[in-house]
Amino acid sequence: MTDYDLIVIGAGAVGENVADYAHKRGLSVAVVEAELVGGECSYWACMPSKALLRSGHALAAARRLDGAKQAVTGTLDAAAVLARRTSFTSDWDDSSQVAWLESADIALLRGHARITGPKTLEVTGPDGQVETHTARAAVAVVTGSLHTLPPIDGLADAKPWGTREGTSARQVPESLMVIGGGVAGSELATAWASLGAKVTLVARHGLLGGMEPFAGELVADAMREAGIDVRTGVNPTRVDRDEHGLVTTTLDDGTTVITSEVLAATGRAAHTKDLGLDTVGLTAGDWLDVDDTMLVTGTDWLYAVGDVNHRVLLTHQGKYQARAAGEAIAARFQGTPLHTEPWGAHVATADHAAAPQVTFTDPEVASVGLTEEKAKQQGLNVRVVEYELGSIAGAALQADGYVGRANMVVDEDRKVVVGMTFVGQDVAEMLQGATIAVVGEVPIDRLWHAVPAYPTMNEIWLRLLETYGRPE
Repeated sequence: MTDYDLIVIGAGAVGENVADYAHKRGLSVAVVEAELVGGECSYWACMPSKALLRSGHALAAARRLDGAKQAVTGTLDAAAVLARRTSFTSDWDDSSQVAWLESADIALLRGHARITGPKTLEVTGPDGQVETHTARAAVAVVTGSLHTLPPIDGLADAKPWGTREGTSARQVPESLMVIGGGVAGSELATAWASLGAKVTLVARHGLLGGMEPFAGELVADAMREAGIDVRTGVNPTRVDRDEHGLVTTTLDDGTTVITSEVLAATGRAAHTKDLGLDTVGLTAGDWLDVDDTMLVTGTDWLYAVGDVNHRVLLTHQGKYQARAAGEAIAARFQGTPLHTEPWGAHVATADHAAAPQVTFTDPEVASVGLTEEKAKQQGLNVRVVEYELGSIAGAALQADGYVGRANMVVDEDRKVVVGMTFVGQDVAEMLQGATIAVVGEVPIDRLWHAVPAYPTMNEIWLRLLETYGRPE
């Protein structure tokens, strides 16, 4: 039996941050990992997916500039793009991440963790040996979420790609069916199409649900222009893979599509099924409900951070939660004051209405805060202003025929921005300014004094403010 102050189950980016922040406050910490240290983001999500997308974005951007487009004489070197992707995963080797844990004086327990009671767990190692460990302060569940297959007849037997296969495949398929029009499906459809695959994407509704409607519309238009067969308002009813390896997807409009591979990107489930949660009165397989310090409801020792609490399924937001949780765990254990008021040091207030997100399609979608619909659902008195990005000088310089749009959601009672959405080439790098405006609740009349440098795409702020109207 080994004792630590804190034991973190899951050594992904979020778990590493919980461990690091608690350790910096003086706690002894161990992390348990059954797969690769660094987790989903490092090996199968954020990093490899963006590496797959970046080369295509750069080539498309060059083709939108007269003078540069004449220099483009070929297509992407798919093998080079895949090799670059693999370099970002260190060829799925976690040695460097393990070395970081050692340098930070955080113990690594290799194996599968199972909670056996309050502050106690067993770790079954790769050799089958079982060790018992106890935590003096807390246990943090940071196991993330799992890809799930939609209930489509024949899909499971057709050996579909999930999001992991979609980011780690070693070869470009001749053709690919993507089921799902969310962030993952839209990004992976964009990536594999840029690498030469003939891609069909089907979505039950429009693309990028939950965002401002114009975002999905502009992305769908651009996908079609890039040669992707985007079909919305349809559902697959059956998927079959034949003896030659070809996949036939039957849709509810009576059509069929034959492809080399099929990728399902329609949802995530809590990664909590075999953690022993039932031993402490919780339900295996459920998302874990937490307060703003990430303390699991009904407990005083168990924390759930990142995807597993189902607040905001984004790596950067999970790391934000992790910083708050690590600090809160240490403060409670050491008996120091907790700052749990909104925006305090020990809470993740931004989860509720100020989480930023970038979808790396082409065009990109960068958003933060509330959409118009979500703001109204919260009972806010809102006014929304929109402006075409292509009409400002900075965007016109960025790309010939620039197509994009921005909107600003304003709480009229407080006169502060509560949501921003940008759609267009290279808009990701404008998002932090919007995030600061939303988190800081900067009054509209003060934003007039935040002068955007000319000629940059940030001129959109001035145009949105002019459209809104200057205060008397």
